[in-house]
Amino acid sequence: MPRTDHFPSDGTCPLDWRRLAVLSPLLAAMPAAARVRTRRIEVPRQGAVFCRGDRPQAMYFVLMGEVRLLRRSRAGDDVILQRARRGFLAEASLDQPAYHCDAVAARDSILLAIDRKAFADALRRPEIQGRWTDHLARELRQVRAQSERLSLKTARERIVHFIETEGEGSELTLDRSKKDWAAELGITHEALYRALARMAQAGELVINGAHLRLC
Repeated sequence: MPRTDHFPSDGTCPLDWRRLAVLSPLLAAMPAAARVRTRRIEVPRQGAVFCRGDRPQAMYFVLMGEVRLLRRSRAGDDVILQRARRGFLAEASLDQPAYHCDAVAARDSILLAIDRKAFADALRRPEIQGRWTDHLARELRQVRAQSERLSLKTARERIVHFIETEGEGSELTLDRSKKDWAAELGITHEALYRALARMAQAGELVINGAHLRLC
């Protein structure tokens, strides 16, 4: 379970909100009522922030490390639905009665946990509501791309789609391991390696370490 450091509710908050404001416009606009109901949690690698079926208690923001939303495929493999680094996590669960996936730290991570009700109250402020809408619009575009990618039938199609949507032009430099990439593509890492080898052999893809280029 995450280790939590609770902050006092008397208006004294040790978090440096001036530094946090640099990370996100939403954090910068967070009212005092929400700030004093914020705590910091430290989650070790492979530790759970929350599990499927848990009732949402907070809105999370990843300060350091990486947290992933995971769901099991029919084959029993983990499918990565979201990778949060320096950003909000599981935004769609704010008004849900329970989480529909697991949130697991990919490495030692530090998060902010803003009380759910306090965060919802803050969203009623026009200056925050507009920023939240912009943020959700960006997230929706990413989710749509992920959903479109997972609907593709072959590993090759998913690889091409990922490079074209997440890279620049027809090139991409991976910032994750191929095993993690396979989970994000919704395929086994063995299937990924085989597909990459076939594409390289066919002259469709140039692989130079972590750099990939479609031909």
